[in-house]
Amino acid sequence: MPILRFDSVSKVYPGPRSALDGVSFAMDAGEMLFVTGHSGAGKSTLLRLIHLAERPSGGAVLFEDRNLAKVRGGAIARHRRSIGVVYQNHELLNDRDVAENVALPLVLRGMRRSEIGKRVRSILERVGLGGREHALPTQLSAGEQQRVGIARAVVAEPALLIADEPTGNLDPTLSAEILALLAALPERGTGVLVASHDLGLVRRMRKRVLVLDHGRLEDDIAPEDLVDA
Repeated sequence: MPILRFDSVSKVYPGPRSALDGVSFAMDAGEMLFVTGHSGAGKSTLLRLIHLAERPSGGAVLFEDRNLAKVRGGAIARHRRSIGVVYQNHELLNDRDVAENVALPLVLRGMRRSEIGKRVRSILERVGLGGREHALPTQLSAGEQQRVGIARAVVAEPALLIADEPTGNLDPTLSAEILALLAALPERGTGVLVASHDLGLVRRMRKRVLVLDHGRLEDDIAPEDLVDA
């Protein structure tokens, strides 16, 4: 069963400006999927619909077979706990250390402090930041800050992680490292959906790629059909 499905989804902003136009695709649990396209193609809008930061103008978005149009009120927060989010600019709290930033989703869930500590230490080791839990974000490099953002997004073991241009501010070597880190998540059952304009880097990952163009889904490329840029 797909974890995520878009059925003829459209999104029109005032103006009118069409951000998405009849987009349909399905994503399996534990799959890694890229969405690419030019600036303004609709990538960020697609991710916001999944996280319920936006609502579609037409069609249906289904997550774990539930139509997100029916998710209202307090159920929105519960839905968002099933989605990890990685931002281009990290969105870390600079007055909290690394461990406190990563622990935040678990604190909001009311998890016991002893369990939070074990989870945080484990995920920091996985992202290569063991021993840095007491550093402040301002003491970290850009690549390390993005690793903290990934750790925070997956510490609560979400069913799906969405990342909007997670390598946009990183050099090519760091970009490859971050994407390799994301690519390891499906082995643990977390689906990963990454929006990126860097088609060359995306191709080298050898994962399925959706191509958006002015809000339309122009192509759905299987991994075996990808070639190096």
